[in-house]
Amino acid sequence: MIQPMVWMTILAFVATLIFILWRPRGINEAIPATIGAIFVLISGSVSLTDLGIIAETISGAAITIMATIVMAIVLESFGFFNWVAEKLAAKANGSGIRLFWYVNLLCFLMTLFFNNDGSILITTPILVMLLNNMGLKNHQKIPYLLSGGLIATASSAPIGVSNIVNLIALKIVEMDLWLHTAMMFVPATLGLLLLVWLLFLRFKKVIPKTVPVKVTGLTQSSYHPLKPGPTYASEKDRSRFMRNVLLFVFAVRLSLFAASYFAIPVSVMAVIGSLVLLGWRWAYLKVSPVDMLKKTPWYILVFAFSMYVIIYGLHNIGLTDLLIDYMRPMVSGSLLHASVMMGALLTVLSNIFNNHPALMVGTLTLMNMDLSPLALKVSYLANVIGSDMGSLLLPMGTLATLMWMHIVRKGKVMITWWEYVKITFVVIPPATLFTLVVLYYWVSWLFGGALQ
Repeated sequence: MIQPMVWMTILAFVATLIFILWRPRGINEAIPATIGAIFVLISGSVSLTDLGIIAETISGAAITIMATIVMAIVLESFGFFNWVAEKLAAKANGSGIRLFWYVNLLCFLMTLFFNNDGSILITTPILVMLLNNMGLKNHQKIPYLLSGGLIATASSAPIGVSNIVNLIALKIVEMDLWLHTAMMFVPATLGLLLLVWLLFLRFKKVIPKTVPVKVTGLTQSSYHPLKPGPTYASEKDRSRFMRNVLLFVFAVRLSLFAASYFAIPVSVMAVIGSLVLLGWRWAYLKVSPVDMLKKTPWYILVFAFSMYVIIYGLHNIGLTDLLIDYMRPMVSGSLLHASVMMGALLTVLSNIFNNHPALMVGTLTLMNMDLSPLALKVSYLANVIGSDMGSLLLPMGTLATLMWMHIVRKGKVMITWWEYVKITFVVIPPATLFTLVVLYYWVSWLFGGALQ
């Protein structure tokens, strides 16, 4: 007979996923996650001691991500992203194809410099406004928005700091950020290049040959989560200021990897960077940092903590023991086999259960399989590829994709689930498989037997 603790934990997990994906009346995803975590605590599958372990595990990742989001909000108050969108249109110089490549480059860099959720929340509304002001038809907007959304989400794979669940998983496997990037940046970036090329081939006939060279009226619409930026004395002053801000953000990003290399908490450098940027804004715009208390999406902390409580409950009732028996054959033998099979498994799990719980379950399972250091790292990185790129097969695979669909629909661009999967089922499997294979060969060449 199944114990009440077991079925209550499983029921809490299933119900939480249903309400997160359904989101009746636009309910914030942190609410069902919190309720699910409370039920798990009541069931007894997670103890108060476990809560301390969970808090210690996610605290650094959560602080880092929140500091990064604060930086993105400050940049938005400077009008940075509107400036980027205008430069994007100018660089395209009337070419719809050139605009396609610039849009995807922007989405890649946004995730690289900030994070995937920030990239979706900030960049997507601006792209919608840009495309609407260009007067494009609905079917002509889809190549830019869909490819941009896919690239923005998948771009969290190259560096672990671009996704909160990646950072949490890094903590679990006790892997430094710089080592993660050394092993992952090249294969994941090559995979992204293949993905965007496949998207281009798929959309080539739909992409307009020409677009307007000059776009006017590029201001925030009512559905954008942030407010319009300030005015500047001249375009030259504006561009100089924006370049200085960009250089600062780049320096902060590099400091995260330097901190990881020298065993300094990454969260410390992220907080310092956001505080300096807040001070800069205060001096330049006379805007007090107090407004960040309202603008910062604090619910992300609650969501991350609550989801990990639920996953830890599943771990404690024996889910990972079952997965160990199932997954051990996948990671035995060659590392190539481990990379491809683990990536494929996380792709399936992410599209069924969402990538956040899928990656945490997969990572906890790997930690209990007594793998060699190299096998553990390759299997973990394959998990990340499956949860960041493979999860894009279905819109419900990631929260970022669900947010993206909500934003484009509010911008009056209609993209159905069928239109979405017609593209993703063609481009995501080959791009994911290619990335997993390249991961094996890159790690083998880079480290050889040094990590055995």
